[in-house]
Amino acid sequence: MIFDTLRFLFICLEVVLLFNLLIIAHELGHFLAARWRGLVVEKFAIWFGKPIWSKTIGGVEYRLGSIPAGGYVAIPQLAPMEVLEGPVEHDRSQLPPVKPLDKIIVAAAGPVFSFGLAIIFSVLVWVIGKPVSQADASTVVGYVLPEGPAAKAGIQQGDRIVSVDGHPVTRFSPLGKARESIIWNIARSETPVIPIEIERDGKIQTLQVEPVAPEREGLGRRNLKQILIMPAQTPRIARVIKDGPAAQAGLKSQDLVLAANGKTLFFGGELAELLNTNGTTPVELTISRGGKTSNITVTPRVPEVGKQVARIGIEWDERGEMTIAHPTPWEQVSGSVNTIFETIAAITSPKSGITLQHLSGPVGIMNLYYRLFESPDGWRLALWFSVVLNVNLALMNLLPIPVLDGGHITLAIVEGIRRRPINIRVLEFVQSACAIAIIGFMLYVTFYDVLDLPWKKSAAKEVVEEMKFAPAPGPGPQP
Repeated sequence: MIFDTLRFLFICLEVVLLFNLLIIAHELGHFLAARWRGLVVEKFAIWFGKPIWSKTIGGVEYRLGSIPAGGYVAIPQLAPMEVLEGPVEHDRSQLPPVKPLDKIIVAAAGPVFSFGLAIIFSVLVWVIGKPVSQADASTVVGYVLPEGPAAKAGIQQGDRIVSVDGHPVTRFSPLGKARESIIWNIARSETPVIPIEIERDGKIQTLQVEPVAPEREGLGRRNLKQILIMPAQTPRIARVIKDGPAAQAGLKSQDLVLAANGKTLFFGGELAELLNTNGTTPVELTISRGGKTSNITVTPRVPEVGKQVARIGIEWDERGEMTIAHPTPWEQVSGSVNTIFETIAAITSPKSGITLQHLSGPVGIMNLYYRLFESPDGWRLALWFSVVLNVNLALMNLLPIPVLDGGHITLAIVEGIRRRPINIRVLEFVQSACAIAIIGFMLYVTFYDVLDLPWKKSAAKEVVEEMKFAPAPGPGPQP
């Protein structure tokens, strides 16, 4: 219990440190550019809310807020931002005017620094590698839900999906280049029936599949369109339950289970289906450990505690077999840019099932970071995701919306064209209105982010944790 608590706190610390690094890099860009161009800087704040620490150095108040999300640099000559940053200390009318070019440089510096940090992270990922699951590197179907859309259309286990809705695909996962993902193209489709091209026995054929969007549970995000298939991946054991048949037979964590009774396994659930049919009949498993393949016979038993069906007492690693890839910085950054533009296009399309509620704010991002750090190779995954997030932070901030950096740039361009400053009252009204809209949007996505937090364990996890076996008489066979 103490170890679990310490691990939880350590992961939380990792999340806070990395998330803050992203914020500091962006705001540091604004800060350094403002100092360079001679603008007045009042505050450099990490996080919002009432400060829990502050110190004034060289006329600038450095502070740490009490709400652990976001940050800002208060530059009163740039634009009125009191709604987000609080009241300013200087009377704007008494401050010297700022050239539009200086405003553009200061506003653009934040996204430039975020983009630069993304490149640094991408180089690190290129050097140390990124964990890749079979679902990230293959389009082979491992499971087709009976009576689901894919099954009705004729898709079978072992089929290799070539294209979805006219877009060639290379993997299931939607992260990376979105248009190369099976999941993304299904969710993004704008027609009731999707053409899916598959390869089976060396022949290409096109099937028409009608996706479904399962009803959401409670107040959570609306489910995206699915065809109810799972990727093929070699099942890997995450945990072997004490005194269970698998432990007695000598199975170990990280073993790959290639086949059961001679039948190749495309996903872990197939073994459970076999046990449901065969009960306590011994099953021969073909496993791979350290690159060597062997056969182990396991006799299932009904656990003393848990679901009263014959089981061997293992928990699967949902990621399956993993490899380490070394994508180039260009592949990582260009893939992130592609995903952002695809997401914007999907959200703005009236026919798309992807809406604003499917985006995430700081709570959702930190939750994702936490889940990445929980997994093996967590730092590798977190660094890779930081590339995506920094590119996202850079490009989204360049949108021409007042309050965002792109809005400041747009207003500065307008000011340059007009050759005179925009009326301060008009500017205050526009900035305040947009700030309120941004705050409303953040509260909206944060509502769904909070619902996504792991308030309770999944039913599957609870069953695994509760499963207990009575010790078997005598030592079990050794592998």
